[in-house]
Amino acid sequence: MNLLAIETATEACSVALVHGENLVARMELAPRRHAERVLPMADELLAEAGIGKHGLDAIAVGRGPGAFTGVRLAVSLAQGMAMALDVPVITISSLAALALEAPEEDAAILAVIDARMGEIYAASYRRDDRGGLIALDDERVCTAESLQLPQADAWQVVGTGWATYASALREKLGIDPRSADGARYPQARHVATLAVREFKAGKAQAPELALPVYLRDKVALTLAEQGR
Repeated sequence: MNLLAIETATEACSVALVHGENLVARMELAPRRHAERVLPMADELLAEAGIGKHGLDAIAVGRGPGAFTGVRLAVSLAQGMAMALDVPVITISSLAALALEAPEEDAAILAVIDARMGEIYAASYRRDDRGGLIALDDERVCTAESLQLPQADAWQVVGTGWATYASALREKLGIDPRSADGARYPQARHVATLAVREFKAGKAQAPELALPVYLRDKVALTLAEQGR
């Protein structure tokens, strides 16, 4: 199959292409330049693979949570491309894609994105025996101090939430994580990997049914909340 994946929920702008058994990807840290970079990156991958857009079988997209503008951009592009090409869309959690950045171990994985405004986006997972993920809890937005985690004997942590709130998150874990990397972002290559599984399971959607996941509806603090 041929599948194009887009992920722009965070500072990282990434695109991936599955063609047959091959997966190729591009990623740039490009804050505020996602709209400028994402389509050229996609065109580069398609050209290198020798595939025209009409050769695609599906579009996959990181549905969020993450930055409002980035999530909207990715989902809108995925919908527009899929409608134009008459192919389905597979939406993948950006937190799940982030979780696959963790080392391939049997420890539970905490995927955590800095949501700004003193909060984090978080979800916990464990790898299954087929290269996918099992969700251990629900995605949510909360403060690091109020985060509730399932019981696990060992943890790995990935995502920018660790860079900002390592102390509070370590206290919530109750143990030192086996690995922790606050410089990891959701990647389109992981969106693609998870989307192929969903596609084969018959879980692709019509483009108009592909929806973003924000988890909160507030973009910024008021001046009063900022203490001004």
